[in-house]
Amino acid sequence: MKTKRKIRLFVDAHCFDREYQGTRTFVQGLYTSMMNLYGSDFDLFFGARDVGKVSAIFPDANILPYGKTGGGLGRFFIDIPRYVREYKFDFAHFQNLSMARQNGCQSIVTLHDIIFRDYPGDFPFFYRKTREYLFKRSIAAAAIKTSVSAYSRERISSQFLIDPGEIHVIPNGARWPSEDKPSPPRQARANMLKKFGFDNFILCVSRIEPRKNHLLLLKTYTKLGLYNSGIHLVFVGKKSLDVPQLEGFAGSLPARQREMVHWIDQVSQEDLIDLYRACRLFVYPSRAEGFGIPPLEAIGCGAPVLCSNAAAMREYDFFEPHRFDPEDEPEFENKFLRAIESPPGESFIKNAQFEASARYSWNRSAALFFNLMNTSRT
Repeated sequence: MKTKRKIRLFVDAHCFDREYQGTRTFVQGLYTSMMNLYGSDFDLFFGARDVGKVSAIFPDANILPYGKTGGGLGRFFIDIPRYVREYKFDFAHFQNLSMARQNGCQSIVTLHDIIFRDYPGDFPFFYRKTREYLFKRSIAAAAIKTSVSAYSRERISSQFLIDPGEIHVIPNGARWPSEDKPSPPRQARANMLKKFGFDNFILCVSRIEPRKNHLLLLKTYTKLGLYNSGIHLVFVGKKSLDVPQLEGFAGSLPARQREMVHWIDQVSQEDLIDLYRACRLFVYPSRAEGFGIPPLEAIGCGAPVLCSNAAAMREYDFFEPHRFDPEDEPEFENKFLRAIESPPGESFIKNAQFEASARYSWNRSAALFFNLMNTSRT
């Protein structure tokens, strides 16, 4: 019997050339599991400018370097079409934006969200309009259309007039306790005290932009006077968009309060795990997400979680009753204070881990994605 030849797959890894965000987590998690499960069934090539960063994560993969124009849209017109012709790829996988159709190569587009369209007031005009045009064009032209949540699929279908049956959900995953041997909480706290100078803290991990709603958490933290109890507030994530109200409020805080609030642009994976393990509470106040990975990472590391129930996080019912409406400040204040005074216990956390891991694992997503390619081969 004739066996199928290996799938030749190209992945646009431009997300590794930029600040850390959800698209990078998706590519790293999905293809780590893809290579572990199906490495002998396909030849994998990544395209990126920062070859060293990609090869450090995928040491056994082929890395195709982008030229000087490859850091931006130029890669779609020069580098990627040339590589597709040279290597005769069966599929080319893109995050949000794709190249024009190429003969013999099926494009796969994962459109993570269209939050910029649903919440226009949170994004600059040019940012919105360029993405609306380019994202819509890319997903409409893709041979295989995917997104990361049922929520995003519904919004893409509704806003871009695409049959929802054409959009396949390949969800994000997270690493779970059985996959790692993290530091015990006591050791993690000691590590954080030595490295950052705090060990009693509330944690929020997210890029800084208006929809992420950092201001709600910061205002409530200061209103409740938690700094007087020696509790620090730690934000991890780079600024993606200006948030004047947040910057103004943070800048107006008295010196004593400012020294208890920490803004960290980026940390290593090892330090991030320790932060999750050491925090007394992880809070995710976002008003709009196409998926929302940090709450899953946090619960996977054993952190007590207080999570928004908006947008894609409405699917995270395993956090109930420790969820809140991010538009309802009194509700958030009440649940935040209760979670500080009486955080979710070990049995609750283990049950949430069990339910979340059953739905969101990179191995499950890799299986869905690989089967989708297999059934789409021409």
